[in-house]
Amino acid sequence: MHPKKQRKIKGKVLVAMSGGIDSSVAVVLLKKAGFDVIGVFMKLNDLPQSKESEKMAERVSKILKINFSVIDLRKEFKKKVIDCFLKEYKKGFTPNPCVICNKEIKFDLLLEKALKIGADFLATGHYIKIKKTGEGICLFKGGKKDQSYFLWKLNQKQLGRIFFPVGHYNKDEIRGLAKEFKLPFLKVLESQEICFVPNDINIFLSKYFKPKPGKIIDKQGKILGLHQGLYFYTIGQRKGINLSGGPYYVLDKDLNKNNLVVTKNEKDLGRKELIAGNVNWISGNNPKFPLKVEVKIRYRHKPVSATVNLLNKKNIKVIFNKPQRAITPGQSVVFYNGKELLGGGIIC
Repeated sequence: MHPKKQRKIKGKVLVAMSGGIDSSVAVVLLKKAGFDVIGVFMKLNDLPQSKESEKMAERVSKILKINFSVIDLRKEFKKKVIDCFLKEYKKGFTPNPCVICNKEIKFDLLLEKALKIGADFLATGHYIKIKKTGEGICLFKGGKKDQSYFLWKLNQKQLGRIFFPVGHYNKDEIRGLAKEFKLPFLKVLESQEICFVPNDINIFLSKYFKPKPGKIIDKQGKILGLHQGLYFYTIGQRKGINLSGGPYYVLDKDLNKNNLVVTKNEKDLGRKELIAGNVNWISGNNPKFPLKVEVKIRYRHKPVSATVNLLNKKNIKVIFNKPQRAITPGQSVVFYNGKELLGGGIIC
């Protein structure tokens, strides 16, 4: 729901405050719409940037004169997000932790806590539009800073309790509102790529995984060199392969033989189809197959045309009109009808 269009609704809203500009402006918009707003900061880790964000969220709450609290979710976040992230990497996949966090932490655990303390709704600073139609509650892209890619796991029950107040604004408008409301943003806090990884991803992974040397080979099986562990590579990767005569690209990971397959020809990375599992449709119902859609296979991927077919009870097959570069197991494949978010799945 969009608060500007719901002024007659009165109720209590718990806002997940990150200390950044988006969730802070969300608080102001909800207050102006007549809601009783409570701010909450989720403590997910002990990194310096998290502590800085917590202080900023508390500071903004005092300025806006709302009740504020900190919920310690470090244990749950480690179990549901970090441990899952590491487990998938160990299996050779490249997971998207933001998708997992939104499903398991923000819109499951936090929403549950919000309802327990008597809140009617949960709000975040995501850039996505939510509308109620005759077919249920639908999600739509949120402009240039659209974040719908990360929210394909949401369901109708959750959506009935969620606000996305900044979804109808662009980033420049939000900055203008922050200035108008005199919010303290000399340095705007923006989301990190992975909030629990303070530096290079391979440095982070090396703390949990021991080196597991194997062969680097080309498509014909010729040995080109050695790697220190398949979990340090992802499909399409160019940097970090450290072979002379390149550039080389990661084409595949042979988990059974512990071989890293590479190619010099970037066109080899193109594929016309993929299989996906763990599928969720926002409507709660399976669509009619075959389904013509636009598809994103990573967050910054430009949507492309494809057809989705039901493969079996658990999986779907996506066939692209044109080959797509570096389709990566573990990443989310997300489906759209124009600007409407239909759902998604995990690439197998």
